[in-house]
Amino acid sequence: QKREISNFDYLMYLNTLAGRSYNDYMQYPVFPWVLADYHSETLNLTNPHTFRDLSKPMGAQTVERKQKFIQRFNEVEKSEGDLSAQCHYCTHYSSAIIVASYLVRLEPFTQTFCSLQGGSFDVADRMFHSVKSTWESASRDNMSDVRELIPEFFYLPEFLTNANHFELGCMQDGTVLGDVQLPPWADGDPHKFILLHRQALESDYVSAHLHRWIDLIFGHKQHGSAAVEAVNTYHPYFYGDKMDLNNIKDPLIKSTILGFISNFGQIPKQV
Repeated sequence: QKREISNFDYLMYLNTLAGRSYNDYMQYPVFPWVLADYHSETLNLTNPHTFRDLSKPMGAQTVERKQKFIQRFNEVEKSEGDLSAQCHYCTHYSSAIIVASYLVRLEPFTQTFCSLQGGSFDVADRMFHSVKSTWESASRDNMSDVRELIPEFFYLPEFLTNANHFELGCMQDGTVLGDVQLPPWADGDPHKFILLHRQALESDYVSAHLHRWIDLIFGHKQHGSAAVEAVNTYHPYFYGDKMDLNNIKDPLIKSTILGFISNFGQIPKQV
């Protein structure tokens, strides 16, 4: 509020407090999508419609999608130790594969991504290739995609270019994967994208609404009745600190839970 610290620094501080670290792909720092405009020629940071709704998780950015996730929640009976437990989302907003997929054009993340994929790149159409299409997938189109961003989107232009000339494959429409496709307002320049994206993060609109997103990810809307009301509940296995693995006697269930957490992500510690 006093503008003595940037929004970026504040989010990094919160991530650290919540146990997130660059040293752990499974608990990598998580940052929000802040923009919803990836189609305009110029970016207007004074227009509220330019921005994502920070008071809602990615699964509730459109009314239609939100209703589908509420319906899913209501259809599943409460159950313990079951993969079909009652929740809005069975996938997570941050996981090792999400982090590696964003950074796949840079080593050592290239090798990490390939090892997580069983030794090779993913099908080209599923690779991170466009900021706009990734936003559309995570906010609207794909019911299994509720991913947020990573800090690099706000300071590291290099991850957007295929400087190492990796052969990432060819999409069904014939597009050869190379550099990440940027919004029109970036003019094809990764440095301009990072500059404007960082300005968006530090803008007056985001500064006035960022606390709502923090409530969802790190605060009181993270779990419990507040999370249900906010359409912000995830599979119980994602809440690592809430799972008492010592009381689970069945080794198969225990290994399933540990594998689930390591592969699909973890909710940060509540701050």
